[in-house]
Amino acid sequence: MPEDESLGALVAQASHHISTLVRSEIELAKAELKFDAKRVGMAAGLFGAAAFMGHLCLILASFAIAYALVAVGLATWLAFTIVTVFYLLMAGLLVLVGYRRLKGLTGMKRTRRSLRGLAGPEEAEEELPERIPAPTTAPAPPPYTGPTAGQVGAHRESVSDAG
Repeated sequence: MPEDESLGALVAQASHHISTLVRSEIELAKAELKFDAKRVGMAAGLFGAAAFMGHLCLILASFAIAYALVAVGLATWLAFTIVTVFYLLMAGLLVLVGYRRLKGLTGMKRTRRSLRGLAGPEEAEEELPERIPAPTTAPAPPPYTGPTAGQVGAHRESVSDAG
């Protein structure tokens, strides 16, 4: 009967159940991750194939534009140079926009600050660069004036007296 089991046996059962639950959750996470990894891999392959086909279409469209300029009356070398310069300008614009987007990255400042705050006050002050202010410590809470655990449970009978 469960009432007759000792506290040690109950703790051992709870520990066993918790470890079984944790192992089961880890196995479930592994299975889900494996399934998701296969789906992500397949999707990445499909996106790669689509990007390759899109690139081929861009090349063919570039030839079509260049030959359309030739049909308008430009020299062949000039038509292809115009298309090439257009793509170089577009590439430069994309590089500029990408560079500006990278320039705005914060480099996980808040995470670094909180991790350095865990190191201890002496180490944190030494490692912090000048541009990041040292974390401020919160004021200490007032001392606890409520009842202690012994006072709260004083009305209960002792475990040794209950047996």
